[in-house]
Amino acid sequence: MLFHSGCAVVASTVAANGHSTKALKRNQQPSEDLVALIEAHKATYAAFGKAIHKRRGRDHIEAGRAEERALLAICAYRAVKEGDRLAKARYLLKVEARGELDLPEHMQALLRSTV
Repeated sequence: MLFHSGCAVVASTVAANGHSTKALKRNQQPSEDLVALIEAHKATYAAFGKAIHKRRGRDHIEAGRAEERALLAICAYRAVKEGDRLAKARYLLKVEARGELDLPEHMQALLRSTV
């Protein structure tokens, strides 16, 4: 009986570890919501760049506001999973390297997202 019980414990541990490995991998991947926010920012950033080069009317002003809202949404996103924290930090570091993470609203949103 003890041998059979030990096998059952080993089998359940292996099954649990297999399940926890999948959960761990999911935790390390960014969520669909964050990926969508990053993609939206990339699109609005590209549209803003095009609007600046065209210099027609006030299109660049609205495009700039849309890009700012998209960036603020990323800053404000509450990254709970490890994958979200890493993806958010990596993306915002790239944005900051271009000198674009410079508004007080960006810092406020980042700080609020951590509490």
